Amino acid sequence: MGDILFENIPVDLLTPGTFIEFDNSHAIQGLALMPHRILVIGQKLAAGTAETDRPILVFDHRQAAALGGQGSMAHRMIRALKRVNSTTEMWAVFLDDAGASVAAAGSLKFSGPATAAGVISLYVAGERIQVGVAATDTATEIATGAAAAINANADLPVTAAVDGEDATLVVVTARNKGECGNDIDLRASYYADEKLPAGVGIVVTAMAAGAGNPNVTDVFAAIGDEWYTTYVMPWTDAANLGALETELRLRSGPMKMIDSIAYACKRGSQGALAAHGLTRNSPWVTTMGAHKALDTPCEWAAAYAGAAAFAAGIDPAQPVSDIILTGIKPPAKPDIFTREERDILLHNGIATFTVDAAGNVVIERAVTGYRVDGNGLSDRSYLDSETLRTLSYLRYTMRARWSSRFRRKKVGRDGSRGPNVVTPKMARGELIALAGDWLELGLIEDIEQFKRDARVEISSTDPTRFNVLVPANLINQLRVTAAAIQFIL
Repeated sequence: MGDILFENIPVDLLTPGTFIEFDNSHAIQGLALMPHRILVIGQKLAAGTAETDRPILVFDHRQAAALGGQGSMAHRMIRALKRVNSTTEMWAVFLDDAGASVAAAGSLKFSGPATAAGVISLYVAGERIQVGVAATDTATEIATGAAAAINANADLPVTAAVDGEDATLVVVTARNKGECGNDIDLRASYYADEKLPAGVGIVVTAMAAGAGNPNVTDVFAAIGDEWYTTYVMPWTDAANLGALETELRLRSGPMKMIDSIAYACKRGSQGALAAHGLTRNSPWVTTMGAHKALDTPCEWAAAYAGAAAFAAGIDPAQPVSDIILTGIKPPAKPDIFTREERDILLHNGIATFTVDAAGNVVIERAVTGYRVDGNGLSDRSYLDSETLRTLSYLRYTMRARWSSRFRRKKVGRDGSRGPNVVTPKMARGELIALAGDWLELGLIEDIEQFKRDARVEISSTDPTRFNVLVPANLINQLRVTAAAIQFIL
C-alpha cells in the first residue's frame, strides 16, 4: 500500500512529539457548491452617495435608494430585483449619467372642467398615482394636483411641473438622463374599472428625446476580474451591447473561466424586437422582449436576472420558465404577444414571457441571442441559457475536483508507482466518478457513453500536462409535448 503521505510533517523529523496535520483533499464528497453573484449596472443621481465606478455590495432597496438616489435607475432596478430574489448575493456598480446625455420628457394635457367628483389613476413606470378631482375642478386645477401627486412619490423615475405657458399641461422629465428615459411609460388608467371623472380628458405625450448612455466598458474597468455569474444590463444600444458581448466572451473563455450571463430587456413591437434580435448573436446575453411595458425595461431586466439567478442556484439545468416576475405589471391585453408572435421572437433570439390567469408576468423561455455559427448557418447549440448555466457548473465542479484531488501531484504514465504520482488511468477514474455525481444531479445523461468516450492523455509535447476529453451529454429541458389523439368511432 505504500507509506502514508504528509504535506507538512517532514519524513526525517527527530524531535519527539505527536504532530497532526489536516488534509482536506477528500473533505468534499460530491460536487462543490458554485457561488452565484449578481452585478447590477445602473445610473445614479447626484443625490446618491455611492462612489461611482466601484462595485458595492447591496442588501436591499432602501440602501440602494441612498446609494443611487431615490428614484434613480439603479434604485428602481435593485428594488425590482429584490422583489423576485432576496437571497442571491448582489452587487452594483453605480454610474453617473453620460456627460453629453439628454433627459427624456413627456407630458399630460388635461381638459375640463370636471362635472362630477372622482379620481384620476395615472400610471408612471407602472406605479399608480391617484389624483383626487372635485366637481367643477378646472383643467388648470387638475393639472396642478397631478403635478403635485407625481412629485409626492420620490420613488418615481420622473419629476413633474406645470408648463409655464399652458397651465393645463404637466411636463414630465426623467430624473436620469439618457435613452432609458424614453421607455418610461405614461398613461391614464390601466385596470378596466379605472374611469376618468366626468368631464375630464387627458392627452398623453410619450416620453421621448432622451439621448446618450454611459459606457459599459467603465463597469469592466471597475470590477477587473471579479467574478459575477449574472449581470443586469440596462442599455440595449448597439455600442454597449457589442462591448458587453465581447467582454463576456473573453471572461468565459478557458483562460479566465469567469463565465456569466447578462440579462436585458427591450421595449418595442414584435417587428422591432425581431429586427433587434437579428442584429445580435451572443450566447452570453439574453434579452426579454415586451411591447408597451408599464415598468421600465431596466426593471424588467433586473427582475428577469433575479429570477434566473435564483433558479440557477437551485438547479442550473432546470428550465428557467414558469417563474413569476413578482412586481412586474403585464402590458395591456392587446399589447401581449400571441403564441405565433412569440415563436418568431424566439427564433430571432428574443426571450419571451406569458401572463397567467392571475395577471402575473411569467418567464416562458429564456433563450440567448445566439442564432448562427461562424458561417452564418443556423445553430441551436447555445439557444437556451440553461445550456451555458449547466456547462459553467460542470466546468466549475471539475476544476474544484481536480484542485482537490490532484494538487501538487506528479505525472506518471500508466503503470507508474510511487508517492504523489497520478497517471492517466487514475485521472480518468476520477473523471468518471465526477460524471457519476453529475448524473445523480440530473445534469448529464448516458453515463455508459461517457465511460466509453472519456479520455485522459499525457500531452505528446508537454510531459507535465494532461489533455482531457469530457464527453458530457447534457440533460435537456422539456419544452414541447406533441401528441396525436387517434380516435375510433
